Amino acid sequence: MAQERMLIIGGGLAGATAAKTLRGDGYAGPVTLLGAEDRIPYIRPPLSKEFLLGKADKDSVAVVGEDWYQENDVELLLSSPAAGIDPADHTVRLASGRKIGYSKLLIATGALPRRIPLPGADLEGVMTFRTYEDSLRLRSLLEGGGLSVVMIGSGWIGMELAAAARTYGNQVTLLGLEDIPLSAAIGPELGEFFQQLHTAQGVSFRLPASAAEIVGKDGRATAVRTDSGETLPADVVIVAVGVIPDMALAESAGLAIKNGILVDAGLNASAPDVLAAGDVANALHPFTGEHHRSEHWANALNGGKVAAKSMLGQDAQLDVVPYFYTDQFSVSMEYSGFPSLTVGIPPLIRGSLADGSFIAFWVREGEVVAGMSVNQRRVQKPIKALISGRVRVGVEQLSDPGVPLEELLQA
Repeated sequence: MAQERMLIIGGGLAGATAAKTLRGDGYAGPVTLLGAEDRIPYIRPPLSKEFLLGKADKDSVAVVGEDWYQENDVELLLSSPAAGIDPADHTVRLASGRKIGYSKLLIATGALPRRIPLPGADLEGVMTFRTYEDSLRLRSLLEGGGLSVVMIGSGWIGMELAAAARTYGNQVTLLGLEDIPLSAAIGPELGEFFQQLHTAQGVSFRLPASAAEIVGKDGRATAVRTDSGETLPADVVIVAVGVIPDMALAESAGLAIKNGILVDAGLNASAPDVLAAGDVANALHPFTGEHHRSEHWANALNGGKVAAKSMLGQDAQLDVVPYFYTDQFSVSMEYSGFPSLTVGIPPLIRGSLADGSFIAFWVREGEVVAGMSVNQRRVQKPIKALISGRVRVGVEQLSDPGVPLEELLQA
């Protein structure tokens, strides 16, 4: 009976969605989900946005309610990290020593916050950001306002956390290695849009700059000293310099690894009956013919569905256009497309950056490969259709707000 089991390692969105899809598609055999945390699987994006700001409660971030697992006969083992995988024996060993057999195994271990070896990194008041508990802790620190916060990292999470800290009335200084925040992701012109947004709200930037040391007194952080020698007062220091895929289990099991677990479009790994999904998976995408690893919730959601269908022997591929979003102060942004295809291409702007409402397109060889909308509703569906349909569009029509996007799909 143990060998008939569908086993999922990872208590996040990808793992829970896979369990939900298995049951939704009619699989009636044993399903076990292993979660390393002591909390039911939850969704991460609100942790740095509405949940951090106290605008959403704990129930709103759960993938499904706790009752769902019992009602659907899914064995949910919390605080049960896996310690080893034996692909030949089709077993997983837990940290407790227990072994569980499987017929199909999904690895959805996600990612871990990247750490930098800074002197003083172990002081009280210094933290990384990844989990539900991190969000709770940071909210408790920030919500009273009046603190000096130093954010190390100018990526999406760093900018979101800076916005939240400033919204609570704290003094915020952000350090980043780029001349302009987010420029590696969306280019200098659009990165400057977000920098100006933050500056107008009172966030201070030190760019490019890195932290050389976190200074403390009586075991608590008091300041951050930069590589230029500047000392920035700090009651709270947040290190948000990206994440790394949690590949330790896969690597020790001998699976093919390259910036994540290498999987095909159906999310099958190099060992028989083993799959990977979510942040940890570097999946072959049919659109580009290349492997892509995405750290965004849409990838985890869609990857969980595809992995479950592949586990059931269905012909499934992760072929959707990648998508993510961010909320910072008054700006709501959505992005669909392939960042790797935008390198070296300046964005084409439809609308006005000055007005704070626009769409940015990246066009390669006459085809849209990515589109970012700011404070515009219900435009991502046609943007995704333009990308997935490889629709050839004229620059004049694409940049003209008077031409409906749906009309461009008829080109």
